[in-house]
Amino acid sequence: MGEPLFLGIDGGGTTCRARLTDAGGRLIGEAADGSANLTLGIDRAAPAIAAAADAALRTAGLSDDARGRVHAGLGLAGANVPAFAAAIAAYPFGFAEVAVASDAVIACLGAHGGADGAILILGTGSQGLALVNGHGTAIGGWGFALSDDASGAILGRSAARAALLAVDGLGPSTALTKLIMHHFDDDPEQAVVWGRSATPRDYGRFVPDIFALAVQGDEVALAVVREGAASVVIMLDRLMALGAEHIALMGGLAGPYRPFLPARYDAVLVEPQGDALAGALTLARQGAPQ
Repeated sequence: MGEPLFLGIDGGGTTCRARLTDAGGRLIGEAADGSANLTLGIDRAAPAIAAAADAALRTAGLSDDARGRVHAGLGLAGANVPAFAAAIAAYPFGFAEVAVASDAVIACLGAHGGADGAILILGTGSQGLALVNGHGTAIGGWGFALSDDASGAILGRSAARAALLAVDGLGPSTALTKLIMHHFDDDPEQAVVWGRSATPRDYGRFVPDIFALAVQGDEVALAVVREGAASVVIMLDRLMALGAEHIALMGGLAGPYRPFLPARYDAVLVEPQGDALAGALTLARQGAPQ
């Protein structure tokens, strides 16, 4: 059969990435394929995982027959739903062994080199995860409608609401509110029509301007960012209460938020040691946290 191979999979809504190493941990192959978000269906995710795995094997100079030597760690969006995780774990990939966890778990394993710790992902959405003594506890991440505090989507929506308040004379008019209304040709009706179908990504497009103007002292931008930072504080404190001594901020808003967080987190916040695929490889070697 030959020596074992270890495969890490990071599967999200856009891309499924694969990284293959030999028994000694040497990188021998990488590849990518389409979406592997389990919420979109096992029948869609499984072929993408298989295709990415086979492509990684080929870049390593191995045939598809080498699947039987592969110990796979699958970190997948939607795997926090037990039924989805069980379904993909039972799929006949032909791997020697499969461990399944959420994409947040592998990000945390990668950030802390497989050791205890926590992550707080701050991007278009938001979610935290603490891994302590082999047990993972997630916070947030329930989606834009009811959760995702401090996310780019929430910041953008708050700024858009402030812009309409300014139009009605119910709130301050600032450079930020004017910029947002200019996006809608200074027509509140356009903003309302847009808002009926706006996605988290649509709201997130305002975020670079929000942070840039907050740094310049714009009243509304500062209020929006400070409200978001207050939510970050609540989530950080919860992760610490769960036993996390070190927390890595991840995602596109990790850097922009950092200057707005209290100094008391300086001893807690750490830079990620590795990426999600490094965490998926740890998962392949160690198995899924409970």
